Amino acid sequence: MDIIPAIDLIGGQCVRLTEGDFAQQTTYDSDPLAVAQRFEQHGLRRLHLVDLDGARAKRPVNLPVLERIARHTSLVIDFGGGLQQEQAVRQAFDAGAAQITAGSIAVREPATVQHWLQTFGPERIIVGADFRDQRIAINAWAEQSERTVQEFVAEYLAAGARTFVCTDVSKDGKLQGPALGPYQALRAALPAAQLVASGGVTTVADLEALAALGMHGAIVGKAIYEGTISLPELARFV
Repeated sequence: MDIIPAIDLIGGQCVRLTEGDFAQQTTYDSDPLAVAQRFEQHGLRRLHLVDLDGARAKRPVNLPVLERIARHTSLVIDFGGGLQQEQAVRQAFDAGAAQITAGSIAVREPATVQHWLQTFGPERIIVGADFRDQRIAINAWAEQSERTVQEFVAEYLAAGARTFVCTDVSKDGKLQGPALGPYQALRAALPAAQLVASGGVTTVADLEALAALGMHGAIVGKAIYEGTISLPELARFV
């Protein structure tokens, strides 16, 4: 299972939100490059980089940060936030992203994301599946659609997508453990999907439980910054 540390960006700094709420923001570090280099020094190979300013502006804002991290580390970076146009996707790749994550646009404009899958290849386009109570969450997680997360992933899998970041938004940033039940159901129903767990990972035991389910990866964010999981502990999973 891939261990994927997360850096969320506001104003070029490392922050974390709770349940995606900008009013519940904690700033952890002013230098995202230094944070990324610490991840690399502990043997981690991946990075989930989220441009929260971009998500609000509906266009990438922190591309210079992406470019710095890509230039000064060898981390495999997936980048998300504000990617609404194909030009923005190309800018992210040009700045050093190996992959991009299509979030809300994957719900609102499936034809657009399906075109990206065909244009750039499924190995470069990750589909974000944000959910609450098994239903896809939309509009910055403030609303739920009628579609279940299983239906959503199945539709994109049929359209050629391979990798899905599945975030239980009710868990995100709360350090209360991941949504093992929904992940287990997704794994059983859609074994061909490469599922990355996101939200709620708090302890090494959480990671062991996700690995036992057969998850393809796990994103770890607040647990690192709050110290409930140490970087040396993560290194044993590499």
